Amino acid sequence: MMIFITVLMLNVWAISADDVLSPNINIIEDQGKIKSIETIMESLETEMEQLRTENTEQKGNIRELRDEMNKKNEEISNLSSQVEELRKENRGREIAFSASLVESGDKYIGPFSTHFTITYKNVFTNIGNAYNPTTGVFTAPLKGAYMFRVSIYGHGPTPATVSIIKNGEIVVSAYQYQPQGALSSSNGVVLILEVGDVVYVRLKAGRRIYDNENNHSTFSGFLLFPLK
Repeated sequence: MMIFITVLMLNVWAISADDVLSPNINIIEDQGKIKSIETIMESLETEMEQLRTENTEQKGNIRELRDEMNKKNEEISNLSSQVEELRKENRGREIAFSASLVESGDKYIGPFSTHFTITYKNVFTNIGNAYNPTTGVFTAPLKGAYMFRVSIYGHGPTPATVSIIKNGEIVVSAYQYQPQGALSSSNGVVLILEVGDVVYVRLKAGRRIYDNENNHSTFSGFLLFPLK
């Protein structure tokens, strides 16, 4: 646009004094041309001013968008830090286990003349390693509310009876009896445990349970939530 204006101005200034005095020069016509050029220049100046205004507004919008993006990035960074802190806090609270009676084959446990602590050797899950498959005992690593569940399977006529034991005391039991054929039962409980409390399953004297690769007889537990 500036080149166009410059060319127009040069054409106007190119009129010499002799040309003005020449009878071939039409002063009124030339004045009209000059007026037209001035009008075009004013229009171009107006358009340029509008472009400057739009450019300023766009710069402002870009600055606002940049500031907004920086705020969002900061929020994301803060959330990531909070998530990582929660993960660190919960690592010690991830406690869960589940196990069945036998690792392979099939087996009867019992009957015995005295009560017998059952060792569930086929471990499916042992997050936190609070369950000991050698002794069959779960030891609470922190204070909290825990859920425990036991399931049993057997064959008549010998009854099947087991109990969930906390620190040597019976909490709940699962029992089933019938003269012949398969029998099964289950039970569960929520316990408040202190650090070091122990929970295990005990087979009652004179009773018998059975398991095979189908994993009928199981013992499971997990932390519901920690307590202060």
